Amino acid sequence: MTILNLKTKNCMQHLLLKPTFDSFSLIEGEITTYNTFRIDGYIHKKFYEDAPAKDYSSWGDLREFCFHIIRGKRTPLNFRFILSLPKEDFKDFLTDQDIPSLHSSDIQGLYLNFKYDGTDLQCITGTSLNIFTMDKTLENIWDNYARNFFLKRDIDFESL
Repeated sequence: MTILNLKTKNCMQHLLLKPTFDSFSLIEGEITTYNTFRIDGYIHKKFYEDAPAKDYSSWGDLREFCFHIIRGKRTPLNFRFILSLPKEDFKDFLTDQDIPSLHSSDIQGLYLNFKYDGTDLQCITGTSLNIFTMDKTLENIWDNYARNFFLKRDIDFESL
């Protein structure tokens, strides 16, 4: 787990106005403005005639909706979004990062937890596994991947 203090304006542009995080899955979100809006990113497949194969909506599918709630003259009181690398990308991630000790089915999620408290914006990285292991290799690699992801896209941050 790594805590990244983000430059709010810079990151908000990437989060809400650019497709930077669009490929990530939205696990859940909450935005507090004049009301509190909660979003469960889980796709209800019964709603569709031809349901998507994935379990969660992508951030790209819901980004504009979230932007619509947040935009205005006043900043939100707070928000939080839990994004994850999509499950269908776990296998490629393990291969690209050379982690042969795990299988994609061993991973529950590779998370970016965005939290805004009305003043400061943070991203807290996290991993969750479906198996028990004392090995922190995946966690360390995910933390480095997230830092590099932000750096490559010129998203300003300070590590705690």
